Amino acid sequence: MIDKEDINRMRWAARRGMLELDLMLEPFVSERYAQLDETDRHRFQQLMLCEDQDLFAWLMLRGAPDDEELAGIVSQIRQFTRSAPEDR
Repeated sequence: MIDKEDINRMRWAARRGMLELDLMLEPFVSERYAQLDETDRHRFQQLMLCEDQDLFAWLMLRGAPDDEELAGIVSQIRQFTRSAPEDR
């Protein structure tokens, strides 16, 4: 079980200062982070340590992380962002 403190910490980490990133990352944390398994939560935490310009490029399909694990969580965020709210 994931604790509320971990979710709040990731909500804070998802606030990046770039509106485009905030609009993708914050809803993902609010709606999906708690449902991720421990491995994917760790991947998301690692992703939050990356630079904003890298995150922006990866999430806007202008590149992909070299690290396969990060690429996997980026793909999940992209899929989430593209899905209709009722399908999330």
